Amino acid sequence: MASRSSTRTYHSPRRREQAEATRVAILAAAQRLFERDGYVGTSVTAIAQEAEVTPRTVYLGFETKAGLLRAVWNRALRGERHEAPVAAQRWFQEVLEESDPERTLRLNARNSRRFKERSTELLQVVRDAAPLEAEIAGLWDRIQTDYHANQRAVVESLAPGALRRGLSVTRAADIIWTLNHPNTWIQLAVLRGWTPTRYERWVGDTSCHQLLAPRPPSRYG
Repeated sequence: MASRSSTRTYHSPRRREQAEATRVAILAAAQRLFERDGYVGTSVTAIAQEAEVTPRTVYLGFETKAGLLRAVWNRALRGERHEAPVAAQRWFQEVLEESDPERTLRLNARNSRRFKERSTELLQVVRDAAPLEAEIAGLWDRIQTDYHANQRAVVESLAPGALRRGLSVTRAADIIWTLNHPNTWIQLAVLRGWTPTRYERWVGDTSCHQLLAPRPPSRYG
């Protein structure tokens, strides 16, 4: 006869899988409703009904509605590798490992466009809810602070001498942070109707023009 401890061990992987499936269902339901109805217009009860769980299950997993929005954001930002920070994501490492400075900045613009394409509505939800609750205000501040740190890492990865003369790393980071900032995307893509391709090209072109030293003319050109 199996001991009680061995029975728990036998069932624990299945329970973990069920718990993770429930968590994913709640996050997916919350994102759909937040994006459709906004933060204020979405209740925990509605999210629970959408995910086919009880409100208690939602609160046990995320404590507050603001905590749930934070978890939804982290999942959208990090994708399948939701436990890994952006700096450890393969798409970000590709930028840092690129040796050509212009290619680095254009890959950075590509990643910016790809992420914002799939997260525009969620970005707006977080930004618009930030004045309403301190926890969400903290999330919005962290999004901007983390994004600036990541953009600085991009600048620091450029080859020595790649920056324009007199341009510091801090100022260069400020420039590409502004170009890639969620507010810039919302203004151009959402309010002014720019296509994602146009946005990516503009960010890439402007980043290269603002940050990089002119290349010497080719001896064969």
